[in-house]
Amino acid sequence: MTEKNLHSEDYRFGYVAIVGRPNVGKSTLLNRILGQKVSIVTAKPQTTRQRLAGIKTTDQGQVVYVDTPGIHHTAKRALNRYMNRVAQASFRDVDLVMFLVEADKWTRQDDFVARALKAANVPVMLVFNKIDEVAEKESLLLLVEQHAGEQEYDSILMISAKKGDGVDELERRVMQRLPFSRPFYDEDQFTDRSERFLAAEMVREQLTLRLHQELPYALTVQIEEFKREKKLLTIGAIIWVERDSQKQITIGKRGIVLKQVGSKARMVLEELFGEKVYLRLWVKVSRDWSDSDKLIERFGYTD
Repeated sequence: MTEKNLHSEDYRFGYVAIVGRPNVGKSTLLNRILGQKVSIVTAKPQTTRQRLAGIKTTDQGQVVYVDTPGIHHTAKRALNRYMNRVAQASFRDVDLVMFLVEADKWTRQDDFVARALKAANVPVMLVFNKIDEVAEKESLLLLVEQHAGEQEYDSILMISAKKGDGVDELERRVMQRLPFSRPFYDEDQFTDRSERFLAAEMVREQLTLRLHQELPYALTVQIEEFKREKKLLTIGAIIWVERDSQKQITIGKRGIVLKQVGSKARMVLEELFGEKVYLRLWVKVSRDWSDSDKLIERFGYTD
């Protein structure tokens, strides 16, 4: 990529929000577009809790894709209400929205998101994801026909974020709809988030994968130490849970669960940062932290 391309008159720049209900593949799509892991992915809904921007720079333009928490119409706890606020705030600050839905079903929560987008006054692309999981394509066409006419969409596309089908065409359509502008970020920058944030997320991902049946929603991760010395990156992280019983589960008998999580998280972090990592984990209890506005802000969940 040349300096001339970055500053040409036909260069494009813009912000694109990826929105939808929980577990429709938003983070998987962001990672596919960027060609690297930035947003954590698990089979559990509501894995993504905070806004995260992934930046892709090409000869044609620079696109800032904003991954958002899944929007749900029932938000009883403070953390859930926070996630809804973050996701819906993204509507107002972007040039385009990609509304992701599952290709084989449309739910009441999809209706909730669609209504919110209709009131947002921003161009919306309706994107049916997971087409690789649909055996009967006729049912997919019926679903598209049923919902495409309910409001005016900029375009309608079908993709598989997991396998990559249709993603190149999606990116091409996105680029066409962005304004002409010089890039805002350096061409080698791939996210707007700090290394400390990414480290906390990668640890939380491994906890969610390991403890997916027990307590993924009851825990969060806070980085206490992050320093580089003599070609070694030392990371110290506190895992916060809400009950003493959850602390015992997270540590495991003779510490086996925490050791397994730490080992896998360290490997992910070494691949992400490209350097040797020494990872220390502690588990602490903060009762009902996910239902306290004050505590979720203390743990880094800020609007």
